[in-house]
Amino acid sequence: MASAGLKPGVPVTLRELEPSSEMFKQGASLRVTGILQSYDVNSATAVIQDGSVSLKVDSQLLRDVSFRMNSMYHFIGELLIRPENDAILQARIGRIVDGLDLNLYQQALLIRRQHESKLRSSRRT
Repeated sequence: MASAGLKPGVPVTLRELEPSSEMFKQGASLRVTGILQSYDVNSATAVIQDGSVSLKVDSQLLRDVSFRMNSMYHFIGELLIRPENDAILQARIGRIVDGLDLNLYQQALLIRRQHESKLRSSRRT
């Protein structure tokens, strides 16, 4: 049974996770996508990258996820911000998404946000 406090992961690009971003907040439930650059088995910490931006991912809660270098992954989890704005995503869901067209995915994400914004505006009036 899911926790009543568990929120869906909001899709964001790694470029949006800057300290000045509204998405960059302690405990934010996020869905991120990136290419696996490294994985430390001892700490269960992965590093994913999108362009020049990277993010650490704590994968201790994940089961049955195999980590392959240079493969693309989706992770859903909560953002933990440590001192000096060092962020790590505590993943609760992870999956490989090789073959995903990242540019098309990002375009779809923008269109989704525009649609959701219009829906919110129409509900207020």
